[in-house]
Amino acid sequence: MRILVLDTIHGGAELAGALRGAGHQVDEVDVYRGLAGISIEEALVRTYDLVTAPVHLDPDHPLLRRHGPAVSHHEAVKRILDDDRLPHPFIEITGARGKTTTAHALAMLLPGPGILHTSTGTYRYPERELLWKKSITPASLIPAGREAERIGGWLVAEESLGVAAAGDVAVLTSPDDYPVAARKKHAIAEKCRLLSRARTVVLPPGIDLPGAVAADSMVSFEGQTCRYSGNGIAGSFENPLCTLPGYRMPLALATATACVLGVDPSPLGGFAALPGRMAARREGGILIVDNANSGTNMMNTIEAARYARELSGNAPLTIVIGEEGRAVCEGFSRNEILRTVSTVAPAETVYVGEGHPAATLEEGLDAAREITPTGAIVLAVKTWR
Repeated sequence: MRILVLDTIHGGAELAGALRGAGHQVDEVDVYRGLAGISIEEALVRTYDLVTAPVHLDPDHPLLRRHGPAVSHHEAVKRILDDDRLPHPFIEITGARGKTTTAHALAMLLPGPGILHTSTGTYRYPERELLWKKSITPASLIPAGREAERIGGWLVAEESLGVAAAGDVAVLTSPDDYPVAARKKHAIAEKCRLLSRARTVVLPPGIDLPGAVAADSMVSFEGQTCRYSGNGIAGSFENPLCTLPGYRMPLALATATACVLGVDPSPLGGFAALPGRMAARREGGILIVDNANSGTNMMNTIEAARYARELSGNAPLTIVIGEEGRAVCEGFSRNEILRTVSTVAPAETVYVGEGHPAATLEEGLDAAREITPTGAIVLAVKTWR
């Protein structure tokens, strides 16, 4: 086939390479920067059997008007993976927040060798050896899936803005929505469209898809206790993280998915907070609650501040807040940041991002240390970690 791949910077170059490896003729267009592949003008006058584009590309882009309709990068990746020997079990995870926590929780439960692919890195289990760091664009599934197949293991993978629907189970971690594709599409609608193609889907409250498994139909919480019953598996575990909203839903989704797979989720009683996801540590007389990750938003920042005050005995609190270089699709808007600061009412605030003295999370933390001799610091910077 003669295939046109649009967008080389969000996994498109890797996708194009995999398609060439499968024997196709492939053209690439860097639709955002114009720095790679052929030009838009060249692509407009050529003919193609298939066009693939990311779900976040403007549907009125000239190449989509000329050659469309296009299949998404997710769907193109499924075509490639369908030609491979797929790992088993294979779990795909998407959503605006909670993906990484859900993924790590599931990886903790699965026996034998496997590959965990997340925004924090791609790891080989059970050694938890870091193999590489890639984005969680759909194309990154290809090397992760092939490595999982090579070692004869499972695959748990995060994906941005949807799923390839190639795995055994697809999990949506959040019903949160935001505009994409030049504000002409809704992210949650695109995610649900792609999820609807999956064999089995596990959903959070607030979303309904025909035939999907609702996590709260299997899982409930009372304080630190999580109870579960589904697919012939029943029991409970206790974990202090169950009291934190930012962990409760990922733990519920991981628990329900484990039940669907026939795996006992009780070991989640030993699951620990992840760096950047409410992990607490002390540096001398300062408590630091780290909530800086790609899913940082107003709600979980307020929860992080509450948690920090609870752990520190209501000591003076400094918040480090903002976003690094607008590198995350669903950004942390200026108005939302200001509302968050107003709600938290910290003693001190360090803003991070373009136009501020602190451009990065580390620079913001350094600035907070200088103005916080004792008390607590909450890190609430939206960044890939």
